[in-house]
Amino acid sequence: MTRSITILGSTGSVGRSTVALLDAAPAGAFRVEALVAHRDVAGLAAQARALSARCAVVADPTCFAALRDALAGTGIEVAAGPDAVVAAAARPADWTMAAIVGSAGLPATLAALARGGVIAIANKESLVCAGEIVLAAARAGGATLLPVDSEHNAIFQALEARGQGADPYHTVEKIVLTASGGPFRTMPLDQMATVTPEAAVKHPVWSMGAKISVDSATMMNKGLELIEAVRLFPLPEDRVDVLVHPQSTVHGLVHYADGSVMAQLGSPDMRTPIAHALAWPARMAAAVPKLDLVGLGRLDFFAPDPVRFPALRLAREALRAGGGATTILNAANEVAVGLFLDRRLGFLDIAAVVEECLFRLGAPPAGDLDAILALDGVARHEAARIAAERAAA
Repeated sequence: MTRSITILGSTGSVGRSTVALLDAAPAGAFRVEALVAHRDVAGLAAQARALSARCAVVADPTCFAALRDALAGTGIEVAAGPDAVVAAAARPADWTMAAIVGSAGLPATLAALARGGVIAIANKESLVCAGEIVLAAARAGGATLLPVDSEHNAIFQALEARGQGADPYHTVEKIVLTASGGPFRTMPLDQMATVTPEAAVKHPVWSMGAKISVDSATMMNKGLELIEAVRLFPLPEDRVDVLVHPQSTVHGLVHYADGSVMAQLGSPDMRTPIAHALAWPARMAAAVPKLDLVGLGRLDFFAPDPVRFPALRLAREALRAGGGATTILNAANEVAVGLFLDRRLGFLDIAAVVEECLFRLGAPPAGDLDAILALDGVARHEAARIAAERAAA
């Protein structure tokens, strides 16, 4: 049967990888319902034409006329603005890729969950900011959440062999997320203070967007993924570990009570976990580099350096604090990373701004979606103020 597909964030790195898989799939396997982008009109229009999408939406309302003109005569519906993004997410689709970066993706993700179907979630910030709300929406809509982050997808695959029973997790001792360590894994701390945005976005292994590349360099990305793992898999925070693995070949591990360790391996290419989610519960071909263990020769693992990478500690502290602390963590980090990319904040100041913001705002009750969005706004304002204070000092 033909599977209908919606991609939220189609022109980002995850969205482009998803489009590449759809483009290479056998004719008739998939039909594209909607494509959503932020403001890349040319990229969105090209994707919509190539995939014969029924609808193309741009989040920036000022880009509507350009998108309308780019798709004139195609019969493809066009729309623009935040409400149009949510409406596109709510359109009937069997499978939705939720890949809008940051907390901006939360309303559309919730709309897709309410509609039901399979939601492949690459927007980890939704689970970080509003984990309980997202999970409740999935239950209410009868939606199936599939993780697309390579680490969580690896854990999902390794857990498929855990067996059944009243508590299928009772034999799981812990899960382990791996991290490449980013471009500054071995750089002396004093040199990290002067790194530039250009250096921070040059990831040694993965090809990603600017924000997530900086998060990888600070290891905040792994902190957010740790929070995501606790939301997705019913294990407490102290049973979720992180290991630095520079080769990015082992993406996740599950330790079982009998001493067995199940690991998922693969080349560092996002098309692999996306293809797994796209075809689940079956599998599909993906034109990714095949893993050559002989050529690789070795697999290294290290404990994260808590001095060089305080973001992991901050993520665990936010989880333990509960309430809206993880919302504050994510919002402050988004602001700090944006200021760093704009050259208005130092690299090491990113984690410092997040930590100070968590200290000042504490862990207020999470509340409903409106309360979470309000807290997100408060945290962003406070993070900007802290950054300005550091710049003036």
